[in-house]
Amino acid sequence: MPQDRYGSRARSRTRPGLRWALIAVVLVALVGVAIVGYRNLGSAPIEGKQVAFEILDDHSVQIILEVQRDEPQRPADCVVRARAESGAEVGRKEVLIQPADGITRQETVLRTSARATIGEVYGCTYNVPEYLSTHLRPTG
Repeated sequence: MPQDRYGSRARSRTRPGLRWALIAVVLVALVGVAIVGYRNLGSAPIEGKQVAFEILDDHSVQIILEVQRDEPQRPADCVVRARAESGAEVGRKEVLIQPADGITRQETVLRTSARATIGEVYGCTYNVPEYLSTHLRPTG
């Protein structure tokens, strides 16, 4: 290009170091978003589901649950609950899931404050409270 016709080429206003710093910040932010997305939307490390339930009487329900873990050698704590026809929770209990290979199936009976219409698994975690892993029971 002839300089006398178009003028000299405009100089870049950004410094090369600043450009690389901005690229690095954007990359770090993208990696952070990817990690948060994977943790929130990826597969759960532990998953519990209700396989069956049976209403035994007006104040108890039997629940059979299956637990699948990515670390089956670790104990787990699952919360099961019963709900009445209105949807109100009428019973809740924590169940200790012992370490085992593969999918674990466990049965428990849950006492309720009123007649239940469903028994279900509320959720599972690897954070087992001390009172579940020992013979101590909570007081208070």
